[in-house]
Amino acid sequence: MTPASPPLADRPPDGALRRTVLWVAALNVAYFGVEFAVAVAIGSVALFADSVDFLEDASINLLIAVALGWTARARARLGMALAGILLVPGLATVWTAWGKLAAPVPPDPLPLSIAGLGALAVNLGCALLLVRHRHHRGSLTRAAFLSARNDALANVAIVAAGLLTAVAWRSAWPDLIVGLGIAALNADAAREVWTAAREEHAAEA
Repeated sequence: MTPASPPLADRPPDGALRRTVLWVAALNVAYFGVEFAVAVAIGSVALFADSVDFLEDASINLLIAVALGWTARARARLGMALAGILLVPGLATVWTAWGKLAAPVPPDPLPLSIAGLGALAVNLGCALLLVRHRHHRGSLTRAAFLSARNDALANVAIVAAGLLTAVAWRSAWPDLIVGLGIAALNADAAREVWTAAREEHAAEA
């Protein structure tokens, strides 16, 4: 069930929301470069999935900044498009995981865990920035908040995979399982955003 939106008087102004999503976009672009470089260096499916997710989150927040002046129906249509964008990292992850199965070499657990902790810090910061806006402008800001929240959960799993690989299970499977779990989280977020956007569009129609 989609939570009720707060009264108009309790919603932050569009200017504050625009500044917030631009900050979140900048943070996501910056850490995408860091995490993608580490993912390529150690051959991690989980970090690859998460790095693509950072780039996707930056795109979502930039689109929100652009769409703030649009009509409610146009924003609902963009929300449906964003639901499709949320699926892209998952599809990229499945493709990468398929290639990894051909050569299941475990990634170096130390950089895996450190990169995961860095990503967790960035995503928690983004989620805290977005939490007060999560019902403002409907499905658009809901997409941004869900992405940051899900990414923080994924980062905890990445750190756990690194620790498990280091101390108990020297295998590619912890990394693969977490990477596919991130894909599943993105698919569920896409479903939620699509449902909210369809409801908004139907209400405006």
